[in-house]
Amino acid sequence: MEDPNINNQTEASAEDLNKPTKNRWIVLFYGVVPAVIVVGVAFVVYGYYEIFVPMDGRRAAPVEFTVTRGIGVKEISWQLAEAKLIRSVWWFKAYVWYKKLSGSMQAGKYALGQNFNVPQIVETIIGGKVILNEVRITFPEGFTYQQIKTRLAEQNLPANSDLGSEAVGDYQVQYKFLSDAPAGASLEGFLFPDTYIFNRDDKNSAVIKKFLDNFDKKLTPFLREQIDRQNRKIYDIIILASIIQQEAIGEEDMPLIASVFANRLRINMALESDATVNYVTGKKDRQPLYEDLKVKSPYNTYQNRGLPPGPISNPGLAAIKAAIFPATTDDLFFLHPLDGPTVFSKTLDEHNRNKAHWLK
Repeated sequence: MEDPNINNQTEASAEDLNKPTKNRWIVLFYGVVPAVIVVGVAFVVYGYYEIFVPMDGRRAAPVEFTVTRGIGVKEISWQLAEAKLIRSVWWFKAYVWYKKLSGSMQAGKYALGQNFNVPQIVETIIGGKVILNEVRITFPEGFTYQQIKTRLAEQNLPANSDLGSEAVGDYQVQYKFLSDAPAGASLEGFLFPDTYIFNRDDKNSAVIKKFLDNFDKKLTPFLREQIDRQNRKIYDIIILASIIQQEAIGEEDMPLIASVFANRLRINMALESDATVNYVTGKKDRQPLYEDLKVKSPYNTYQNRGLPPGPISNPGLAAIKAAIFPATTDDLFFLHPLDGPTVFSKTLDEHNRNKAHWLK
């Protein structure tokens, strides 16, 4: 017969063996799980710090950062770290991967600051919010070479210096419309007045090329054909157009003023243009002083017959067309009243009467 005490002892021994195992799991649960939670929380807090806290929230001075076309997130993250714009390459890559933006990085130059956090940096780069490396400048019709140089210099253009004294001869091979101009002449007259977009790193040749390319486009084959048919030179047309541009109050006057000058040139009469005197003196007088009319200069058309040796400004298309297609009149004189339209006359007597009436 089996002793019941033996069975009881066996069951008790089994329970005793299981007790340490249960205790170990309890210790493991209450020891490891909190540690994992602590590590997890620390990981999240540290990740939040690395991603959302800028390198230096006080420093807003931008740093120019370039993303080269074709490079990946790994290279970008290392470059950001080297520029001290992020703390952690790993966390930057993790954020980009989590947001699934690896293929969205845009090449270009960016203005990033140490006050940017990772999301702001990523948003700037994926949004293509590049530094504008372009500048838009408007040059009015009638601006002189010097005025153009001054306006460019205000925008620190050209990047290497100022326009200098560029000569026609430097561009005659590339631009046929310059072929009949003296090689040593300046580009006055050919820097077509318009609104241009320049890159801030454009040098002399790039800046001038924009002007000359535009002139080449505006002086159409039709206009060049008309100049040829009249047995005239493009350079002479531009000289005359530059005077018309400065003399006319509005475009409607230009063909009529062109007619006066064409009539004077035909009979070898001095142009007597106040604009040419102002070009010499640097003044902007509606009526130059008597002593200014006597100034010695080949550009003074009171003292010299025919056209001056070069343009006195950079004319617009309307003035160029007026020089090619002057109105048909017998007028030899004109004046600008202080108030009212331009007054034209055929004889000196008529002109003097108009002066007495309109210029009181």
